[in-house]
Formats: sequence, C-alpha cells, structure tokens
Amino acid sequence: MSGKFYIETVGCQMNVLDSELAMSELVKAGYTPAVSKRNADVILFNTCSVRQHAEDKVYSAIGRLKHWKESKPDGILGVMGCMAQKDQDIIFRRAPHVDLVIGPGQLHRLADAVLSIAEDRKPRLEVSLNRIRRPQDEVKASFEQYDPQRFAPMRDNPFQAMVRIMFGCNKFCSYCIVPNVRGPEQSRSPAEIEAEIRQLAEQGCVEMTLIGQTVNSYRFEDAGKILTLADLLERIHPIEKIRRIRFVTSYPVGMDDRLLGTIRDLPKVMPFIHIPAQSGSDTVLQRMRRHYTIEEYRRLIDRIKTAIPGVAVTSDFIVGFCGETDREFEETMSLVKDCRFKNSFIFKYSTRPGTKAAELYPDDVPETVKKERNNRLLELQNGISAELNREFVGKKVEILVEGISKNAVKNLIRIGSGAAETASEETVQLTGRTPCDRIVVFDGPPRLAGRIITVNVVETAPFTLFGEREPQ
Repeated sequence: MSGKFYIETVGCQMNVLDSELAMSELVKAGYTPAVSKRNADVILFNTCSVRQHAEDKVYSAIGRLKHWKESKPDGILGVMGCMAQKDQDIIFRRAPHVDLVIGPGQLHRLADAVLSIAEDRKPRLEVSLNRIRRPQDEVKASFEQYDPQRFAPMRDNPFQAMVRIMFGCNKFCSYCIVPNVRGPEQSRSPAEIEAEIRQLAEQGCVEMTLIGQTVNSYRFEDAGKILTLADLLERIHPIEKIRRIRFVTSYPVGMDDRLLGTIRDLPKVMPFIHIPAQSGSDTVLQRMRRHYTIEEYRRLIDRIKTAIPGVAVTSDFIVGFCGETDREFEETMSLVKDCRFKNSFIFKYSTRPGTKAAELYPDDVPETVKKERNNRLLELQNGISAELNREFVGKKVEILVEGISKNAVKNLIRIGSGAAETASEETVQLTGRTPCDRIVVFDGPPRLAGRIITVNVVETAPFTLFGEREPQ
C-alpha cells in the first residue's frame, strides 16, 4: 500500500509521542508523510478531551473536511486519541464521513485498520473497555502498551525525545476524564525503557524526557522488589550519549525525599519539576478530589527548593471550578505569590461529561468571572516569571541548542557576534533551554543544533532569556 498521511495533534506530551509512534507505523506500512492535509490520502486527528475547547476545534476541523472526502472518496479520515475513546460512536453520528475512530489504548492497530479501510471501505471502531463495572485486569489488557521501535525522521527535533515510562492514571480527580480515556496505571519494565533510550541515543538524542500521567507514581515489580522512578533514573543515568534527563508530570503525593535526592545527586537529571497544584484552596481541592492539603503542598515546595539547588518549579491551575468563591480564588492567588513558580499553566474550568464533578456539582461560576480570574492569575504569574528571569541577567547559562527559533521575537537584541564566525557561516536566530527549562534565544550558526553551549544572558522577558554566545 502506498499513499500520503497527515496527522494533526492536539493536547499533551502523551499525544505528541503517540503521533510520532503512529507516524512511524504508517511509514512501515508503506505510507509517506504529507506536508499538508490538502495532498494527503489519510488524515488523522490525534485528539484531547481535557477541555471542551479542544474537542470543539476537532469537530469543526472534521466538519470542514467533508468536501475533501467528497472530492477524494478513497481518502481516509480518522480520529485518534482521548476524544476517540470518550465519544466512540458519537463521532460517526456527528461526522458520518469519518472512517476510523481509534482510542489511545488501541494505537497498535492503527496501521492494520488504515490498510483494512483502504481495501473494504468499511468504517472501523477500535477502542478499549470502559473502566466502570469491569474487572481491572480486563480493562488493563484492553489498554495495550504501544511503544514500537523509534524512527528518527518522525521527530521534530532529532536531539530530543520523549519516552513513555507508564500509562494511565488511578487518581480520579473529579474534574478529569483522563483515567477513563487512558485507562489504569501501568508501568513499563526498566529493561524495556533502558533499551528504548539506548536506541534513541544511538539515533543522536542527547535529552530524554520521561513521561507519564503521574510520572512519580512509576512502580514496577522485578524479582520481588518494587522499583520506583528514583531507581529508573539511577539505571538510565550512566547511558553515555545521554546528556540530559527530564520527567513530567508529577503528582504532589509521592514526591519522597529519595526522589528529590536522586534529582539533586545525578548530574544529568535536570533541576526542573512540574507539579500541578490546581487550586490554592483546601475546600476546592476537596471537591476536586486531589488528596492533599494546601499546607502539604506548600511544605512540598519548600522541601523541593531546599533539596535541589537552583530548581525551577512549575504548576497548573484551574480557575472557576464548581462553586469556587472569591475567597477560594484569593487563596489560589496567595499560593502563587508565595511559591513563585517559574511559570504556571492556567485554565478556565470546563465540564467534562463522565467525570465526578459533572455528576456531583453544577458548573455555576459565570464565564465572565472565570475569564476575569484567569486574567488576574495570569497577570500575577507573568509578573513573577519576569522577576525570576531578570535574576539571570549578566549570568552565564548552559543550554542545549534546539535549533532555529520558531518565534520571531521582536525585541531580540541583535548580537554582533558575526566576527567570530567564518565568512561562509549563516547567522540565524537560535533557541535552546537551560537545565531549569528556561528558553534562551540567541544568534548563531545552525550547526550548533544539538550541542550544549554556554550563553551570556543580556536581557529577559517573562518567558524568554536573550543571550550572547560565548566565544568558541
């Protein structure tokens, strides 16, 4: 079979990785990537269900492709990912021109499903079992692991890669649909993870990001011993060609002192932790079913900053959750002021059908109030981010150069470092990241991509450091 495919990805790092793996499988099946939907024979949307807005965008995009399907009747239109697992047959009813609906636990069937549709033109539904009133072993088995051999050309950046160390989630926060669409927690074996990282290292990757829905919940039983994330970090740290190791996303419960000490003591593990708080109010956290108090969260942040010198901590917040009062929101503002996160991802609450919040609580905070709280919290966080970044002015930072900058930063200081270059080298705007995950923009030749270099920080913005390259 031959043809071209195009995958549009919405959502988290899990979806980005799933799309990379799906692309690799389609290439093995004989397809080639298309540069746009216009010249594709197979169009797939890898979807997110965390917020309604993400789903609405996908349904709108699918609707606009009805004419594409009419003009190309042999074309295949599919929906992958979390929305596929959640909505299932609803997608076919809303968009009869869709050929394939396939959940994240069934992506190992993607290539076969596409080939089958190309032959018989019959729609395919490939989803995992619902967790409600089902034996857990059966549900786990239906969310099959999907981590095939990695194919370097399918990654946006050849020097960085994500490695899934666990699947699913057992936290069941009241607002979150992820446990239903990603299934129960399942950790991969350390040997399997190590083999994958070694393969990626041979392909030229120098930075690995270990990912999981709650990555610090990683547990794997081997010869009667329970191995944790700290054990896994110690195992992969010696791999020679790997220079940097990160992990996301962590849950506030389970960040023990051994893990913090491991981050501190292993030079390749970057001093960066993303650990969502979601709210600064105990009463809201109780309605969210987050299983910790704000005092416990504050103590955790203190422990992290004490244990790991130079650590950067980031967080997530939901504003306008069911019943959130002005006082509860002000408690969130106080938490952000006190913790001084490097940055925070802030979202307005969106009801997700199938969650406990949708069942138990009315979505009673007006949209205008949600928007106002979102803007206030964002303004506060942006100010803190700017203050923290200004502390880097005049300092030298070590960065992994990721490549040519995608964003044209208007106030970038033009650096007169061309004299240090040979006449044949082109100077372009490059971007890289510090160990503490700060973005640095500077001028230099594209050949620096993939290298770890030193940059002098000369100016900052809330989300960016601007620098001059150290003479080579």
